[in-house]
Amino acid sequence: QVQLVESGGGLVQAGGSLRLSCAASGRTISSYFMGWFRQAPGKEREFVASIRWIGGNTYYADSVKGRFTISRDNAKNTVYLQMNSLKAEDTGVYYCAGRIVTAKDYGYWGQGTQVTVSS
Repeated sequence: QVQLVESGGGLVQAGGSLRLSCAASGRTISSYFMGWFRQAPGKEREFVASIRWIGGNTYYADSVKGRFTISRDNAKNTVYLQMNSLKAEDTGVYYCAGRIVTAKDYGYWGQGTQVTVSS
């Protein structure tokens, strides 16, 4: 089992920045993809970014490319999402998720952290 705990959400003005953290525990996640998803009020959850733990390959939704950066710290077993140039439409609950590389779906989820961008 993998436990994921997010932190770093909050209220920020449009154009500002936030960094989200996701601490993983329970087992090593070296064979995992780690991802960030978000869900805005009244909308479905959507993919934001992911990173393959080994190799560090990253993937982004078009809506956040050039503004968000996903990274990981091997020693801390932690994934980060640096969010810059935030827009009101980035508002939502952000979830950290993990899946083994060979799995189709993300099987591990954090509890979510609220990000609110005021315009």
